Amino acid sequence: MDEKPVLLTYPNEGVAQLTLNRPQATNALSLELQKQLADHFAQLSDDPKVRCIVLTGGEKVFAAGGDIHSMVDCSPIDIYKRHTERLWSPIANCPKPIIAAVCGYAYGGGCELMMHADIIIAGESASFCQPEINIGIMPGIGGTQRLVRAVGKTKAMQMALTGKPITAHEAWIAGLVSEICADNNVLDHANSMAKRVARMPPLAAEQIKEVINAGMDASLDAAMAIERKANALLFASYDQEEGMKAFIDKRYPQFRGE
Repeated sequence: MDEKPVLLTYPNEGVAQLTLNRPQATNALSLELQKQLADHFAQLSDDPKVRCIVLTGGEKVFAAGGDIHSMVDCSPIDIYKRHTERLWSPIANCPKPIIAAVCGYAYGGGCELMMHADIIIAGESASFCQPEINIGIMPGIGGTQRLVRAVGKTKAMQMALTGKPITAHEAWIAGLVSEICADNNVLDHANSMAKRVARMPPLAAEQIKEVINAGMDASLDAAMAIERKANALLFASYDQEEGMKAFIDKRYPQFRGE
């Protein structure tokens, strides 16, 4: 068992960084790694000092998929009883903005993990893939559902049915990633962006994330109603008053998350 399959650091004020740390296994998503990720995200979600989370696999690889060695002899009931959806729930339900910094492979479960992020920064040589069909199975942690919402039906079908990787440029065109930068600048750029997000009023950031996610699968009228109410709610916050006064006074606002 890896001693620390996930590393937690705090590179900037208000920013937490989670680094997948199984380099000998190209960051394959072992159950222990998934459990540690879940624990970290649950903790960071409740930490008022953390305003943005960076998720990375390091400079060589994001994550090359699930841990096949641990699944090869599993029965359907074994897989069911793993309840990986419960492990991924703290990530999916994290109220804080998440920025993924992706270098190298984001394959299978790695691609599915990446898609939990709100902003995705990819290196120029990064590649993305849902290769499960090659070993007789299919994506099982969002690789059909989150992927189709990110890139549309035809691109998701192509990726899931062929198992063929796409390049960072193809991923950017398809809308799977937010931005591409030089491989050696991915983590710095992601942390710079996280630092900027962390300076923003946290209540507004959390409401923006919640409303975008809630409205994606709602009708436009219902989504607009959610947006109006969330916007009105923020007028009860200290940060709204501080932000508008600072704008009028031509000074930098001091947001408190209140």
